Amino acid sequence: MQFTNEELKIKIDELKEKLDVTVVAHFYQRDEVFEVGDITGDSLELAMKTKADDAEFVLFCGVGFMGQSVKVLSPHKRVVMPKVACCAMAKMIDGLMFDNAVKALNEAGIENENILPITYINSDVVVKAKVGAMGGLVCTSSNAKTIITTALKEGKKILFVPDRCLGQNIANQMGLKSCVIGDGSDLSESDIICFDGFCSVHQLFTLDDIKFYRKKFPGILIATHPECDPAICDASDFVGSTSQLINYIADLDEDQKVAVGTEFNMVNRLRTKNTYVLSSTKPECPTMNETTLEDVYVTLKAIEDGEPINEIFIDEDTQKWAKIALERMLAL
Repeated sequence: MQFTNEELKIKIDELKEKLDVTVVAHFYQRDEVFEVGDITGDSLELAMKTKADDAEFVLFCGVGFMGQSVKVLSPHKRVVMPKVACCAMAKMIDGLMFDNAVKALNEAGIENENILPITYINSDVVVKAKVGAMGGLVCTSSNAKTIITTALKEGKKILFVPDRCLGQNIANQMGLKSCVIGDGSDLSESDIICFDGFCSVHQLFTLDDIKFYRKKFPGILIATHPECDPAICDASDFVGSTSQLINYIADLDEDQKVAVGTEFNMVNRLRTKNTYVLSSTKPECPTMNETTLEDVYVTLKAIEDGEPINEIFIDEDTQKWAKIALERMLAL
C-alpha cells in the first residue's frame, strides 16, 4: 500500500513517540526528510548533538561517513540509516589509497615522521583510523584553517585528504604553498600536499556563473563553500562552511541579493527573497537525496519489529584510532 507524504509523516511521528529513537537529518536532505528530523545540522554538528542525546537508537538521514562518525563518538548507541548512501568524495579514497599517498610522499624524500595527515570529515572511518594511527587528526570545512594552523607548528608536511579543493583553498587563505599528488609538482616544496579528491556537486559552479550574476544584478554578493574550486572561491565575496553560509546570509539585509554556491536543498531553505543558486543546473547531491520519507518509515518500523536494518558496525581497532583522530580535532 502506498502512503502520501502527509500519511507517512503521521506514521513516522507515531513511531517516534513509541520508540527510543532520535531521527537526525543533514542540511542536504530532501525537505520532507529534513522536516522529520529531531536534530538537524551539518555533519560534525550532528555527531556532537547526537552524542549528548539519550536515545538508544539514532536514525541518521545522511551519507555513510556521517553515520560512522556518530558511531565512533557514541559507540554505545545503535546507529541505523534509512539508506547507507555513499558520499562520492569519501568513496574517492580508501585505506589502500591512503597508504599509496603516504608512499608518494616517501618517494619524494619525505619520511613518515615528517608527515602529519589531516582528513576532512568527509572520509570513510578506515581512512580516519589510518590518519589517527599516524598521529593525525580530522577537520571540518569550518575548522580546517584552525586545525592546519595548529598542525603546522609541528614543522611537518601536511598530507590533506581527500578534498584537494578544501586543502588548496585553506593554503591560499594562509599564504601557503600547496600541490596535488600526481600534478607533477615537487611534493617536498609544498606545505600542504593534497590528495586528488573532490565534491562533484561543488564542481558544478563556474566563473561564468559568477560573471552572469554580477552582470545581471550589480552589487550582488557571491557566497561559496570551500569545497568549490579555488578559482571560484577566489572570485567570491564570502567562503564558508554550511553553517557559516547560513549565518552569513541570515545577517544580510533582506534587500541584499546573494548567489550561493552549495547544495541546492540547503540553499532552497534559506531566505526566500533575493537568494539565488549559483548554477545554471540544479546542484543537488544525488546520494544525499536517496533517502525518502518511506525509507525513514520502513527503518523505524524495523526497529519496532525488533529487526533493525542498515545498522552501522565498526571493528574495535578502527573504532579506537578513528575516535582518537576525531578527539584530537575536538581538543582544539
